[in-house]
Amino acid sequence: MDFAELHLFLTELKSNNTKDWFDLHRKRYESLRKSWIEFIDALIVEIAKFEPDFGSLQAKDCIFRINKDIRFSKDKSPYKTNFGASINIGGKKEFVGGYYFHFAHDEIFCAGGIYMPSPEKLAAMRQEIDYNFDSFLSIVKDKEAVKRFKSLGGEKLSRPPKGYEADNPAIDFLKMKSFIWTENFSLKQFESKSILKDLSSSFLKMKPLNDFIRNCN
Repeated sequence: MDFAELHLFLTELKSNNTKDWFDLHRKRYESLRKSWIEFIDALIVEIAKFEPDFGSLQAKDCIFRINKDIRFSKDKSPYKTNFGASINIGGKKEFVGGYYFHFAHDEIFCAGGIYMPSPEKLAAMRQEIDYNFDSFLSIVKDKEAVKRFKSLGGEKLSRPPKGYEADNPAIDFLKMKSFIWTENFSLKQFESKSILKDLSSSFLKMKPLNDFIRNCN
């Protein structure tokens, strides 16, 4: 995968986000998309080494369309300016304890965790964190994880959720509505032949958080 060319394409698309420009560069896009699919398939192989249930996934199950849904958006530009892939047991339609890779003109990152879970899943997570806070804390405060991902990201409630007191030791986490770890990468890192291993290493470090999330029922 020529990531420098992908970065250039997305940068140009940002400044020329019209159907006319895209049609002129469609063959270029299709070539990049083909390479992207091959790269994501290779990434899935790496992830399946520590997530065996992911072994049957294919890139086509995980990658997103570049066309935007502009029906309810004020921004009517027709195309996304990133290539993304959500690698979960159920592909991109599954949002529970998975891995995400995002390559844009202005940011490159991978992520793990859960984004805006359903009320039922969020309630189950809060209960599990409350009941097993020491176990959860050992995951999110792991030294290497903190070094790589800093802290958990995600929107928070301003008040304690219903059923929990403000003095609960886990209250800062119980207020969270998403639980996301991210690691940023530079374009230069994608010149390395080890980039697949580097991304896989990041995802492997996210696995304990994903395991905790999946076990919340």
